Amino acid sequence: MVKKEVFIGFIVGLIANFMGLILAVYLFGNGDDIETTIRQSLAEGFFSKLVSIGAILNLGAFFIFIKKKQDYRARGVLLATVLIAVFTFLVKYL
Repeated sequence: MVKKEVFIGFIVGLIANFMGLILAVYLFGNGDDIETTIRQSLAEGFFSKLVSIGAILNLGAFFIFIKKKQDYRARGVLLATVLIAVFTFLVKYL
């Protein structure tokens, strides 16, 4: 049961990060479509910053789960956030 709750939180964290990434692309993009902006950000080296900004939505999901006393789901969101942090580190420095 605990693994299921952590997995649900992990999936929610990944979805929240993806939605935050799309929101960041719309806010900071040049009016281009999502694919063009992501390719441009990879070429110019600021993709990791977009992903990091997208992770802000994980904060909201985390606190919603904490407020509802769903600690294991909050733990899954935290796990997704750490995974995204490692991913952005690898993209930026490798």
